Amino acid sequence: MAALRALLRVRTVAGRWRAAGGRQTTIRSQSEFTSLEEKPQFPGASADFVESLEFIQPNVISGIPIYRVMDRQGQIINPSEDPKIPKEKVLKFYHTMTLLNTMDRILYESQRQGRISFYMTNYGEEGTHVGSAAALQDTDLVFGQYREAGVLMYRGYPLDRFMAQCYGNALDPGKGRQMPVHYGCKDLNFVTISSPLATQIPQAVGAAYSFKRENADRAVICYFGEGAASEGDAHAAFNFSATLECPVLFFCRNNGYAISTPTSEQYRGDGIAARGPGYGILSIRVDGNDVFAVYNATKEARRRAVAENQPFLIEAMTYRIGHHSTSDDSSAYRSVDEVNYWDKQDHPISRLRNYMLHKGWWDEEQEKIWRKKSRKMVMEAFEEAERKHKPKLEHMFSDVYSEMPAQLRKQEQNLMKHLKLYGEHYPLDSFEK
Repeated sequence: MAALRALLRVRTVAGRWRAAGGRQTTIRSQSEFTSLEEKPQFPGASADFVESLEFIQPNVISGIPIYRVMDRQGQIINPSEDPKIPKEKVLKFYHTMTLLNTMDRILYESQRQGRISFYMTNYGEEGTHVGSAAALQDTDLVFGQYREAGVLMYRGYPLDRFMAQCYGNALDPGKGRQMPVHYGCKDLNFVTISSPLATQIPQAVGAAYSFKRENADRAVICYFGEGAASEGDAHAAFNFSATLECPVLFFCRNNGYAISTPTSEQYRGDGIAARGPGYGILSIRVDGNDVFAVYNATKEARRRAVAENQPFLIEAMTYRIGHHSTSDDSSAYRSVDEVNYWDKQDHPISRLRNYMLHKGWWDEEQEKIWRKKSRKMVMEAFEEAERKHKPKLEHMFSDVYSEMPAQLRKQEQNLMKHLKLYGEHYPLDSFEK
């Protein structure tokens, strides 16, 4: 208060403030400053003064609750939360989740047999993909991390394109220049996956800001794992989204592990949803194995994000049943019993199947028929992908510059000269001419 009293002493008799340059501006009378002694005036926070020295404890509140609609047996807990999704749409949920599961098994084994170089399964997280994808509008833009194939599949991406991308054949939109599972589709508003972790999060905020400025009635959803939330890009994105008031949904798949690092070694706070309020972001934690809970939360967040121009953070609690990737052996850091619990007792597919059985929408005979049909669909696309040629060699040099620079043209010429001399040592017949 000494500084404030010093300022008051230099106030002119006429009630004006004389600045350093001699300019006078009107100020408030001394009686108007009495409230300043009671309320802080710092521009950086809204708070009250206290006289006791006390540090805020990280566990000042109990854990953020987990919103769910169904129990593990597929029974609706609270009828008022039942989204009452029509039978045809629920069947689409189930078909997408199980088809993804079948594709994962075949492509995982394909990598193990040396047919493709790399793969990442989605086992156990199918509910987070389909529940969120179904709650969006087709025009909403999706930024994935690398384990969101179900979102693209729900939007109608065909099996032959998934296979083409993983095989890098001539049908691959990326022309074989990306590693497997780096999908993308402009027509379905799904931004191509990139390998560096968390780079998509600030990019998603920028896209959402552009939608806001265009008044486009579109939202952006950005998927990432809890491990990626430790990257600096995530924190920068959270802050930008709140201060710029962007219609973006941050969708965190908290599956328990960042490759081999368990959540107990990743953070000390209450997960990822607890970080939202610190940035001024509305947040919720949902049961990621409950496809209806994911659907409800994403649908409401999407509605409000567009209507109110503000970001939302959804933390979907789930479990990564498979290895992180084909480069990982998760048996080195977790037990078989742990994995079996989530696979047998709390799987999103079995939970939705139980719901459908209760409703009389599904039975064992339909299950057998669909499993056989879905496997045939995947195997046909798989076999077709293997028969396709690789993209033309010229595509190694295309699509970066509108006009190829001289240095790149020289590299292409040198490659062709090399292949003309030593082509018999390369599998050139497997490439398109």
